[in-house]
Amino acid sequence: MTWFVTLLGVVLVMVILRDVFHTIWHPTRHGGLSRMVMTGLWRLSSRLSMRWRAAGLAGPMGMVCVVAVWALTVAVGWALVYWPHMPESFAYSSKLVAAEHAGPVDALYVSLVTLSTLGFGDIAPATGWLRVAGPLEALVGFALLSATVSWILGIYPALARRRTFALRLSHVRRGGVTFEALDSDGGAALLDSLASAVSVITVDFLQYAESYYFYDGDENTSLPLQLGHATDLAERAAGARHPDVRLSAAVLRRALDDLAVILDEHFLHTGAATAGVFATYARDHGDRTGTRLSTRCRG
Repeated sequence: MTWFVTLLGVVLVMVILRDVFHTIWHPTRHGGLSRMVMTGLWRLSSRLSMRWRAAGLAGPMGMVCVVAVWALTVAVGWALVYWPHMPESFAYSSKLVAAEHAGPVDALYVSLVTLSTLGFGDIAPATGWLRVAGPLEALVGFALLSATVSWILGIYPALARRRTFALRLSHVRRGGVTFEALDSDGGAALLDSLASAVSVITVDFLQYAESYYFYDGDENTSLPLQLGHATDLAERAAGARHPDVRLSAAVLRRALDDLAVILDEHFLHTGAATAGVFATYARDHGDRTGTRLSTRCRG
């Protein structure tokens, strides 16, 4: 029984480390636990009032909950490693009675103190491999802190790129670009830059999948509500006389198709074509018609 509990603790720690690795450092894989937490909070936000969702709390709260789950599970896992070996394999300060501080709560206390690298020293591993386990837990705690910082520093620039691209699409829409203006060298350059930006957004969704669960709020900086205009531009430019414009329109269309594939495979699971995926994406982020922006652009 002693080694079963210890093994269970090791398994919990390894599961969390795997989840951290796939969530933050693997370029295309994503942790199952972190995805479950983020998705659950996102779905919960859709059932609450639109004011709660518009406040943009789902994404940040999801990240806080994921980090809390990581830290708590690691602490419990290491506590299960310590608990079966208390008190005989631990050294206690003179103010503590060893027999009275050998329960699961005490093991969790030792684990939390070690994980946070506080190192009070009133209860500490004293024999055999447990003397190695303590410093290893401290290293895991430091790695978890570094991973959290790395995660934040990765996601928020991705969100900034997404919102900047949406704002640029909004500028083009509100600028009233005519077909004559689009059918020119400048139009080809515009379409090329949009295709490049779509490719960057696609990679961001692959590497920082959790960024999907952030609500952009303002219509002009909301990618789900602006993507319809990018599709309209590609369709209009496909009939241009200028060959460079037609080529750029084809590239933009392919970039949008690739983005739709990623959104559908990783988040929406509709099996629809590009237009249907983007409409579902818009509905999932607050546009209940899924076509509001696209219809306005055609008008």
